[in-house]
Amino acid sequence: MLNHHHHVTLRLLAATGILSMLIASSPTSAGMTQDIEDALTFHDKGNSGAIKFELKYRFENVNEDNRFDPKTGLPLLVQPETANANTASLRLGYLTPVFHGLQAYAEYEGNLAMQDEYNNTLLGGNAMYSRVADPDRSELNQFWLAYTGLANNIFKIGRQRITLDDSRFIGNVIWRQMEITYDAVMITNKNQLLPGLVANVGYLGNAQMYNGLTENMEAPLLNLNYKLGNYGNLVGYGYWLDYTEIENYEKSSQSYGVRATCCEKQLDSIKISDNFGLVYTAEYGHQSDYGHGSTPYDADRYNLMGGFSAYKLMFQGAMEQLDGSGVNQSFDFPLGTNHAFQGWADLFVVTPSNGMRDLFGTVMVPFQNGDLVFTGMYHDYSDDSGRFDYGDEWNFQAVKKFGKHYSVLAKYAYYNAGDNSDPLFKSTDTQKIWIQGIINF
Repeated sequence: MLNHHHHVTLRLLAATGILSMLIASSPTSAGMTQDIEDALTFHDKGNSGAIKFELKYRFENVNEDNRFDPKTGLPLLVQPETANANTASLRLGYLTPVFHGLQAYAEYEGNLAMQDEYNNTLLGGNAMYSRVADPDRSELNQFWLAYTGLANNIFKIGRQRITLDDSRFIGNVIWRQMEITYDAVMITNKNQLLPGLVANVGYLGNAQMYNGLTENMEAPLLNLNYKLGNYGNLVGYGYWLDYTEIENYEKSSQSYGVRATCCEKQLDSIKISDNFGLVYTAEYGHQSDYGHGSTPYDADRYNLMGGFSAYKLMFQGAMEQLDGSGVNQSFDFPLGTNHAFQGWADLFVVTPSNGMRDLFGTVMVPFQNGDLVFTGMYHDYSDDSGRFDYGDEWNFQAVKKFGKHYSVLAKYAYYNAGDNSDPLFKSTDTQKIWIQGIINF
């Protein structure tokens, strides 16, 4: 847990961060920002090292109407109070210059609860309030050694951040104040015989979760990504997650899939003229029991998205379906960055036992050359067959960037629970509001 000195330090840094974001658009801010960049970067015969930090302030409000007990399917006798979370997180790291192909990185991570009227999901974490999964903790977030002395290869060992593709399967849960990092070995190879092919091969030993707890596993990874010229990427993957602690056995699974997609950035598209473009994703995956998982199952995933850009506006329509056939028999993502999928209210971080079909549309409107972006999204949820209505959800967000290093965000989610008779899934109307500011060097 953070001691008093950590609390004071983070409060000072939070105040400094808010002030910096307020002045970031002033005429003198560009020169000041360059001075900070120069001070944090150092060179050794052209091989850069750096001091890196990220300071993130966030206010989160969660209001639930009538939460159900998942064991009985009945409303809780005592309903949670509205949550208000005022938090400030800090990541502070040191990256060494490259020396004979070797480079190392160490990073501290801490989160300060300046107002703790929320259930942080840990034991003793104010269970009378609604949940906000940002506990007051500190930890060693990254500590790795990399070797780049062999052409077209990167070897990395130690505690590290790993994000593959869109982070649906393997990610760092970047939305929460503390992230997932992995005690792992990772090898990245850019194939010389087949230009455009990048292979990521790895082995996970532990996952340090966003709530500060560690989950042990034995998990080989394989991800092959081939660039299709200007038309996107073709990806094949296999992830074998075997959890080795009894309380996590049922998270174990093996997943295989193929993915075709374009456009790594949210407003990018395949240009068909100066003012119009196309975007797409087509993905199929299969998941089944593996390792210590004791419940046999087979589940499929279908992920389809199509859209177009017109005069810099982006319009997308999509469907993601996760099959399910009973308790512990659904397509799940225990290491995924799930907040970015199936609604920002986070009602479906764990897939319902009867699966999930999410039909959704997205509109993104950029201003100021993309430095200000408004996003609106609508979701319609059901089980994988469409029999049970799980509800719908509206999401709205505005993000304003001030250069490379500063940003502010306002975000809103409203989930309207469906009128369904699924005995394995109950939900409640939920509203969430966020205000956030970030400094990142």
